[in-house]
Amino acid sequence: MAGNAGTDAVILVGGQGTRLRPLTLSAPKPMLPTAGLPFLTHLLARIAEAGITHVVLGTSFKAEVFEEHFGDGSELGLDLEYVTETEPLGTGGGIRNVLPKLRADNVMVFNGDVLGGTDLGAILDTHESTNADVTLHLVRVSDPRAFGCVPTDDDGRVTAFLEKTQDPPTDQINAGCYVFRREYIEKIPTGRPVSVEREVFPALLAEGARVQGHVDASYWRDMGTPEDFVRGSADLVRGIAPSPALPGQRGESLVHPGAGVAPGALLIGGTVVGRGAEIGAGARLDGAVIFDGAVVEAGATVERSIIGFGARIGPRALVRDGVIGDGANVGARCELLRGARVWPGVVIPDGGIRFSTDV
Repeated sequence: MAGNAGTDAVILVGGQGTRLRPLTLSAPKPMLPTAGLPFLTHLLARIAEAGITHVVLGTSFKAEVFEEHFGDGSELGLDLEYVTETEPLGTGGGIRNVLPKLRADNVMVFNGDVLGGTDLGAILDTHESTNADVTLHLVRVSDPRAFGCVPTDDDGRVTAFLEKTQDPPTDQINAGCYVFRREYIEKIPTGRPVSVEREVFPALLAEGARVQGHVDASYWRDMGTPEDFVRGSADLVRGIAPSPALPGQRGESLVHPGAGVAPGALLIGGTVVGRGAEIGAGARLDGAVIFDGAVVEAGATVERSIIGFGARIGPRALVRDGVIGDGANVGARCELLRGARVWPGVVIPDGGIRFSTDV
């Protein structure tokens, strides 16, 4: 599908990832390991697969980390460039800020937080065939109340942008992927924060621009919360979410080279074990994301949780729906339940935190 070389891609990766703290204190969210690869790698691989080669990353928070890892993009078959925001400009301002680097007449913009499986070529086909000024990827979700809704008419044209409501008139939501004709990026105001959802898109409708919806029911997940991050990673491991960056067999777990898994450990639910991590005998990992170099001792249980770089979970400890920061040490027999977050380097003594009476 090399026919899309005339389209540029822009990925907005400037967010601070506050909902994923403490993991994002050390690394920006798009660089966190997801099925063993920086999250952004999955999106870049999809862009390359669609035949788009020129990609501009709009960065701000820990901007240098992206270039250190991806360089000029040649390893992925891409031509990567970087633009850094000095002050937060919002989604619209972030798009306008990369304009000097853009070369093509059509620009495909991605929210760097989204794990998606839609066919990017099909979105571009919709944009071309309808002669749209802006095309939005809209995804159908079972419960649209948590999202802004985007209704379309019989021709697929967008008719409104509606804020979150308890009674949404449609199940179509903004999936965070847009195609702009370049001149519409040029129209975005400069030098101040601009929201693409609240300002740019409604203004386009008001001025009569052709705003087209490309609606599908493809895999889609906003990876902003620990719960979604864990589920997205597990979906990649199990093959529920597609990624051209992950060749090979899908299954209940993905264990990276150099990791040690003792006999009798149980790894299920799309668990990922990072490089150099150690999993002890009889440990039970269900939907766990174990970053490189972490240790889960014998008999411990980790369910739907993220264990940061080099952290240690002591013998017979339980971590469920939690986030354990880099280098933290959770003592033997501790119980950390829903929503627990342990900051980097914190040491919890054996039996030091419990939710039940017996130790």
